[in-house]
Amino acid sequence: MPTSPAAVPLAVAASERPVPTTQPPIAPALVWLMAITCGLVVANLYYNQPLLVEISTAFGITEGRASLVATATQVGYTLGLLFMVPLGDKLEQKRLIILQLLGAAVCLVVVATAPTFGILLFASLLTGIFSSVPQLLMPLAAHLANDQERGRVVGKVMSGLLIGILLSRTISGYVGAHFGWRTMFWAAAATMVVLGGILLLMLPRHQPLFSGSYKDLLRSLGNLTREQPLLRRSALVGACMFAGFSAFWTTLVFFLESPAYGYHSDTAGLFGLIGASGALAAPLAGKSADKRGAQYALGAGILLFLGAYVLLALGGYYLIGLIIGVVVLDVGQQLTHISNQSQVFALVPEARSRLNTVYMTACFIGASLGSYAGGLAWTAFGWLGVCGVGLVFVGSAFLVNRFYNR
Repeated sequence: MPTSPAAVPLAVAASERPVPTTQPPIAPALVWLMAITCGLVVANLYYNQPLLVEISTAFGITEGRASLVATATQVGYTLGLLFMVPLGDKLEQKRLIILQLLGAAVCLVVVATAPTFGILLFASLLTGIFSSVPQLLMPLAAHLANDQERGRVVGKVMSGLLIGILLSRTISGYVGAHFGWRTMFWAAAATMVVLGGILLLMLPRHQPLFSGSYKDLLRSLGNLTREQPLLRRSALVGACMFAGFSAFWTTLVFFLESPAYGYHSDTAGLFGLIGASGALAAPLAGKSADKRGAQYALGAGILLFLGAYVLLALGGYYLIGLIIGVVVLDVGQQLTHISNQSQVFALVPEARSRLNTVYMTACFIGASLGSYAGGLAWTAFGWLGVCGVGLVFVGSAFLVNRFYNR
């Protein structure tokens, strides 16, 4: 850690205090609470994906237009990453997290009662903004953990987030098929209120390090991006990978409910349960990064992702090929994401929330682009078009990781 002003990066030197080097271990119950919270909150972004067919029917719109709900939610999450998550380095984090949970609850109620598609789209955008809580909890977990346990703690919290992303589709698919799509969002709103109450009692207060203005805080994002070439490369790779990941999951429900399979939303949602096996790759990525370096795990993840899309293109019309493709795709995605994030968090410990903002904002810009491109590809070219879009994105990630060194 830097010990003199001259050694501290320009983005953090003027307004932050040194971080203590020793602290007691974090309580296991708190780690589990943070992991569960990450999973339940990030699920707000993905509940709509298995329900897009029901939403298109309810509002009398095309499936391609209905996919804009998924895009709007991810755009909102990106805005939350860019404008709210940096506040984790400035405002008291417990209060900020609880306020965001209550904001998400209100937005989810609007989604559940939306009388028009336009209101649904706008409420979905706001839901994404207020659901950026996991990206506040990840740096907080890294801060509360001591040096000896930090990787393990972050890995556990990240596993909760990854499982939430994937199981959300299973849960919403079942609820949508049996109780209607609006019921899912009522349940999600109630969950946010309950979580807020639990965190109010159990989450420790944390005084952040940044003492400058909000304008200075946002300006420092640019400083960090300019000063850290590895951050730029990780952000670009993450954006491409999330784009390919989102293109698949946004359109999978259309493929499964098409004549090729003829499934309903509850069966489509079960593929999220299959994909949850990818969360098992999180600790493997950490171990691989420790032993062989994060770049090794990153390269392996990109190759697995590439292979998954080839398999999905050639064998996606066969159930076994689709299942294997889902598992490989998710393992590859988690390997690349954990490896990227482990590199990013190590760059400037005093600015982890902002480093996470830069990286995750790029990822969710990619995710939004992937949802939009996937919807267009499905409408124009069907399943093979979606696979082609995915291959373009993962190929771009490979090229950036291999050749981008600035």
